[in-house]
This record gives sequence, C-alpha cells and structure tokens, in this order.
Amino acid sequence: MRRTLVINWNLTSFHGWGIYGLNLALNLANDPDLQVVPAHEISQKMLALDPLSQMALEPTIRAASQLVRQLAANAGQEGQSTGPMLHALTAELVSSPAAHNVRLRGKPNLAVLFLETDRLPADAVARGHDYDRIVAGSTWNEELLRAHGLEKITTVLQGVDPALFHPAPRRGFLSDRFLVFSGGKLERRKGQDIALAAFKIFAERHPDALLVTAWHSPFPHVARTVDASGLAAPVRFRPDGAVDAFGWAVANGVRENQILDIGLVPNAAMPQILREMDVALFPNRCEGGTNLVAMEAMACGVPAILSRNTGHLDLIEEGNCYVLERQGPVKGEGVERPELSGWRESDVDEAVEALEAAYQDREEARRRGLAGAATLSRLTWAATAQGVKAAVQALI
Repeated sequence: MRRTLVINWNLTSFHGWGIYGLNLALNLANDPDLQVVPAHEISQKMLALDPLSQMALEPTIRAASQLVRQLAANAGQEGQSTGPMLHALTAELVSSPAAHNVRLRGKPNLAVLFLETDRLPADAVARGHDYDRIVAGSTWNEELLRAHGLEKITTVLQGVDPALFHPAPRRGFLSDRFLVFSGGKLERRKGQDIALAAFKIFAERHPDALLVTAWHSPFPHVARTVDASGLAAPVRFRPDGAVDAFGWAVANGVRENQILDIGLVPNAAMPQILREMDVALFPNRCEGGTNLVAMEAMACGVPAILSRNTGHLDLIEEGNCYVLERQGPVKGEGVERPELSGWRESDVDEAVEALEAAYQDREEARRRGLAGAATLSRLTWAATAQGVKAAVQALI
C-alpha cells in the first residue's frame, strides 16, 4: 500500500520550491511506495504542463484538495498529525504552515533546507534537532549543519528534467549575436549586479553581445537588496511593481540594443531559449542549493561561468565550466549582518576575462558546455526523488 508523503509547500512551474515539489510529485507519480501530496491547494494557473504530465499529476491534485478540506475542517487544531512529512525550512529552521495556517507534524518529520548563511543561532540549531532527518540541498549546507552539531543530515542535490534540458540543435535565432544569459531572481545573493558590471565592459568591446536576462520572480521586492552592494545604479521597477530589467540595465550603461529581458517564462519553456545561448554567467555570492538555473543551462550544453563558492561547488568539475576563482569578502552595506556570513564576492574583471575566453575560442566553449551537460546528466529530478524517498523509507 502506498504511503502519503505530505509536503508543506505548493507545486508550481514558476519558482524554485514549487518546481522542486512539482518534480518530486511527477517523479514519484508511479512509485509503488510513496505518493507526494502538498498540504496546499494546487492552482492550475500556476502549472504549465504538457497533457501527459498533467494527467500524471491528477491524482496528486485530487489528494491535495482532499487534504486541504481536512485541514479546513480542523483549522483550530494546532499540531495536526500526518504520516511522513517533508517540511520546507526557512533560514531560521522554521517550518512554513500548511493550508489554513495550520501547523502540521508528521511521523516521521523530515525537512528540506537550502541554507544561505553559515551562521546559525542557538535557537535555530535547537529546532533542527527536532527533525528526524534534514535533507540538505548542497554539500556546503551539510558541512555547515554538522559544524553546528546537527548530525541527522542527508545531502540530496536538486535535479533537472533530462527530457527537457539536454543538448540539442539550435534554431539559430539571433545567430549574428553573442548571447550572454543571466538568470535567477534578482537579488544581492544572486549577483546580477556583478554580471551587469562585467557585461557592460564586455559589451563595449563587442557590439554583437546581447545580455539575455531571466530575473523575474513572484517576489520582486527582494530585488531591492541588490542596491546595498553599491556596484550598480538602483534597481528599477515597472508601474505594476515588477522588476524593470531592461530599464535597470540601460541605467547602468548597457546599450538598449544589447539587452533582452525575457520576462517570467514557465520552466518547461526555458530549454529552447537556453540552447540559443553562447555562454551563461553566474557570479552568485551564495547558493544554499546547487543553483537550479545554472544546472538547467549547463544541462542544455551552455558553457557556464560559475563562482567557486557554496552550492556551486557541487557543480564544478575539471573542465566542465569556466570558474571564477577570485572569491573575496562581500562588499557594500550590511556586510556584517549574520545572514551574509559565508557569502563570497566574485571579481568583475575575472568575469570579463571569462566572457572574453568564451567569445574568442568558441570551440573550447562548446567543449566545456558539453562537459557540463555530461555532469548534469547525472543530476536528474528522478535521482532527487529517489534520494528523498530513501531518506523517508529509512525512517518508516
């Protein structure tokens, strides 16, 4: 008989946690032992699936609706109990509530954590001990959790869907341009200000360069954090509150014909965009996980430029990308804050050098891109799902 694995976050096609949960559910859809059921109503508006995937997910959608109705009927009861449960933890190791703001507890309780600082207060460590197992999103996360005395840790890396994200022929759009991809929600941690500063210098040398940005997210307010670095002009926003990536790039000296903002694109539609890219730039200051956007670019065979820090370390292998080796202390305002502890700052000039290397030697860039794709062929959502399943089954 299949066991229900309740997760306390929703499934979507548009942001990190949602994509993680969605791929867990899809990859365990036919599993004989576990069925993933979110403790939130699944909105069809937030799903962008092909008909077969949609059909495979229908049992999960029905089970989620049933669970949400049960939670509504018992909304006044705190600490409602389920079978095995997977909690999404915040930086303070706090579990988000389920639907109707109900605090659920499982038996056993497992947690998934993408920690973006190497400094944990004592109360967060105490909460960590309450979980039967913590699934860490990177080797860096496991090491820092163990350094704080937490021992029940398993590292399970995120994955990609190899049916979507894999090398394939380009369609050849904009083949006369050198396309530089930068993705991830706009924020200080992701380092788009570093990418923008490097691209501006590079683009002045190469009029054919085009920066292709995928910086939008459901949380545009976090974009303001990038202003603290002092490396770029203040972030701009559109009247509807969304990030104005085009306007921000132009305000930082990028020519209007050298910036293309693709907006909010469903995850399944990204491969055909990524395969057109000549290089992808990720000078991120910190990654609690392995940087899903970088993984997807690499899986498509795009030569990637990665900062050698935090979660990126799980992606970097000899010759499979361009590595930003010069990692200094974070600069700008608020660097003393605990949440920035463990972050590292990539060097703008080194990022320019990496862009130049990819531009000047296209054959070497292609070789690195294919080597990166070979690395990512081992990091699939199916492997992630089996890693999570193994962690659960070890406790039931």
